[in-house]
This record gives sequence, structure tokens and C-alpha cells, in this order.
Amino acid sequence: MPKTLVRNEESLDDALKRFKRQVNKAGVIADYRKHDFFLKKGLKRKLKSENARRKH
Repeated sequence: MPKTLVRNEESLDDALKRFKRQVNKAGVIADYRKHDFFLKKGLKRKLKSENARRKH
């Protein structure tokens, strides 16, 4: 989990922007959404092949 310390003479809004950028870069939200619900193995495989077909 990213940590952000508020620097001297830095506004809270700027520190929050830095924190959001760090969280986005680390992929915390994407990982949370991936583990938000359970998918059966067969359905996961099916979705993976459909995404590959779309990208190709």
C-alpha cells in the first residue's frame, strides 16, 4: 500500500493528488476490482479468450 507524507508548505489537495497517483501506479484499485467477486475457472478462461480475440 502506497504511503504519502505531507511535505512542508504543501497543501492537502496536492498530497492527495500524489497519493492517488501512487495508488493508480501501484495497481491497487485494479487488483481490488479483480478480487471483488469469484469467477469459476471455466468462466475465467472463457473471458480471457474473448478478451484476447478482441485485442487481436
